[in-house]
Amino acid sequence: MKAVVATGYGPPEEYTVTDVPTPRPGPGQIQVRIAAASINPADVRLPSGDFRDTVPLEFPHVPGNDFAGTVSEVGAGVTAYQVGDEIFGQAVPRALRAMAGATRPSLSTGSLAEYAVFEADTPFLAHRPDGLDVEQAAALPTVGLTARALMATAELQPGETVLVIGATGGVGTAVIPLLAAAKARVIATATDADAGILRGLGADQTIGYAESEYPSDIDVAFNLTLPSDHLTGVARAIRPGGRLLTITYPVPRQEWIGRDDVRLHFVLDMDGTFGGMREVGELAARGGLPATIGRLYTLDEGAQACVDFARLHTTGKLVVTMGDTLLESPAVR
Repeated sequence: MKAVVATGYGPPEEYTVTDVPTPRPGPGQIQVRIAAASINPADVRLPSGDFRDTVPLEFPHVPGNDFAGTVSEVGAGVTAYQVGDEIFGQAVPRALRAMAGATRPSLSTGSLAEYAVFEADTPFLAHRPDGLDVEQAAALPTVGLTARALMATAELQPGETVLVIGATGGVGTAVIPLLAAAKARVIATATDADAGILRGLGADQTIGYAESEYPSDIDVAFNLTLPSDHLTGVARAIRPGGRLLTITYPVPRQEWIGRDDVRLHFVLDMDGTFGGMREVGELAARGGLPATIGRLYTLDEGAQACVDFARLHTTGKLVVTMGDTLLESPAVR
């Protein structure tokens, strides 16, 4: 099969699109013919070598966590899926097994490929709902799970003001509609070019990225992009008794933010505590979780998609489609 491949540690500029053996499912696993996959930070960070001491990779390595596709083969003991089922979901590389949740981990051979093998018994795979097309379904898994976990952890009250740092990325464009539906007042960081997109998703105000532009006395801050050991400026914007939620590494410590009167939360749900892919799909099918797709790529352009993710300012999700013909690709939808 054809796949995006890292042959050793290095930047995404060294990835290639080449032929590798097609993975076959074992007991409790399914093989999926991938229709579309989207790019996430782990797709470039793990092969970069940043975590080689704690998460060593085997090469050749096929990146890709999020996907949508069709079940093409079923391993022994699998009852939840059958050949022909349309599914979508999120699964991390098998090298991350120790970090992938205590029970029912979602692991795969990498979704930036024509075929991938997944564990069948996990909350992070689900049947794709009617009305959710493959590109949307591929864009939503990681960001949908993260956005729902942020909302559950924040316990927002109507009328609270929320500052979203890194709002134009995949998680930001997924969580802003949820914040708006919860009747929060949303202030989001954005470039001038992205401001209209974020307002269309529900942001009340957009600001630049400089700390000097942060408002004061906000109730909640969502940090989606800054390293979690660089959050003192964000913390200063929060009122006493407010909350700071972050999804980035390193795992934050209270003393790093210079405030003991702000509740600090590191949001990472590897066990589906706040729901899994079925809940993401149901919410998306109801229109409550729109997919913002910044650009579509073919599989032949899959390595370039990883480079663009790492090097460019992107809006929403970058999605790689596996067909021979690139589907219509609006700038953002």
